[in-house]
Amino acid sequence: MSSDEGSAIRPFKLIALFCISIALSLDVVALLSPAWVTSDRYSLSLWEACKQSTDVWHCLSTLKTDWQVATLVLILAASTITLLAFLISLISFCLGTYRRYYRVVAVFLFGAVVLQVCALILYPIKFIDSSMLKSYHEFNWGYGLGWGSAIFMLGGAILYCLRTDIYEDAYY
Repeated sequence: MSSDEGSAIRPFKLIALFCISIALSLDVVALLSPAWVTSDRYSLSLWEACKQSTDVWHCLSTLKTDWQVATLVLILAASTITLLAFLISLISFCLGTYRRYYRVVAVFLFGAVVLQVCALILYPIKFIDSSMLKSYHEFNWGYGLGWGSAIFMLGGAILYCLRTDIYEDAYY
């Protein structure tokens, strides 16, 4: 392909930045979600456990058990690291010093993925171990958004690891 015909533009790092922003959004919604585990008269989030008795909901804080606090701390740490990686990536992209920080952002994102996955594995294991519910229960959309966030973090980290310098010169 000659230089007169044009070149292929592969904006992998821009897509990675978009993946990180989606991961942050999903993490915030998962953290604020009222439904991580639900059953007929019970709802458990990262912050409180609610039980329904005679059409009235009674909620108590979940920050009294160590595994729920550990899950919350791991997810908050992963969110903070992802936010830091997003800010570094956005600033370096806007300033044009994008190549210097690829590895730093990728390492931050891989670290955030490890923390997030540890929290998402710890949560159902300790929930079932503590046997809070004797009846049918299901892990709901808040828990699923946590996994979605981890997937987008991993996707962003992989895209930052790709060596596309020879392809992206025309884009930047």
